[in-house]
Amino acid sequence: MIGRVALIGLGTMGPGIAARLARGGLEVAAYDVAPAAVERARDMLDNAMAVLDQLGIAPPETGAGAVHFAGSLAEAVSDADLVIENVPEKEDVKAEIYRAIDPLIGPDVIVASDTSGIPITKLQAHISVPERMVGMHWSNPPHIVPMIEVIGGEKTAPGTVATIRELIRSIGLLPVVVKKDVPGFVENRVLYALLREAVDLVERGVIEPEDLDTCVSWGIGYKIAVIGPMQLLDMAGLDIYRSVSSFLNADLCNRDDVAPMITERTESSRFGIKSGEGVFPYTPERIGALQAERARKLIAVRRILEGGE
Repeated sequence: MIGRVALIGLGTMGPGIAARLARGGLEVAAYDVAPAAVERARDMLDNAMAVLDQLGIAPPETGAGAVHFAGSLAEAVSDADLVIENVPEKEDVKAEIYRAIDPLIGPDVIVASDTSGIPITKLQAHISVPERMVGMHWSNPPHIVPMIEVIGGEKTAPGTVATIRELIRSIGLLPVVVKKDVPGFVENRVLYALLREAVDLVERGVIEPEDLDTCVSWGIGYKIAVIGPMQLLDMAGLDIYRSVSSFLNADLCNRDDVAPMITERTESSRFGIKSGEGVFPYTPERIGALQAERARKLIAVRRILEGGE
């Protein structure tokens, strides 16, 4: 039974993950090597807890969890039943963490990676007991989006996958087991297919970025929030899909590199909100307003999808 979780890495996702696990009754020891990241995470944790209050996800009446910021990696993983690695998306960085925690934990402690798409089979090559390693891919913002992908690598024990799946269910979230360890898993493969076509359409001058966002958000996005792609096929008609895809698939973007629109911006340090400019420009005030607006809308949509107000 999992009762204590060590969360290693407190970047964008860390505070939300910590908050949601604590609200599920788990004791969380959070750690980051960068003091600045820890201080930022303290504020973000308070914000995440406030959002969970709005969602009606209160602390459990008994066995209430809590978040403790550990002063060292050894302190964080001490007595942990589960270690969640949430460090940057670089295999060598993750491998360094696995090598560091390996001698600090027992052979039965599960190690889960929140990687967005590095195959778990690759990552478990860097740990002494690969059977205990599993993918646990949260979706951003993790304290609001209830779906979590669970991915086993080639050497992951079936029991490890089952334990994480049941843990996710036990705290009121939705586990989705990915049956094959493919790069990007499922959520990001579908998302990046959409983004590839979106970037291509903007880059070719077919549509302006603002209009593309409106088209997707109030078109397919609006529908897919209510009914998933597989059911949408049935509702629209497989005969219609076959007819349209017979000519449209040949014209869709199939590039296997990164579009110039993206590389040119990243090479000039225009990364998006984090740098103040990406596809669009952002002021600090605008960033705060956008993040608050996203949380408000996601909360409202989730309540409706769950059959609430």
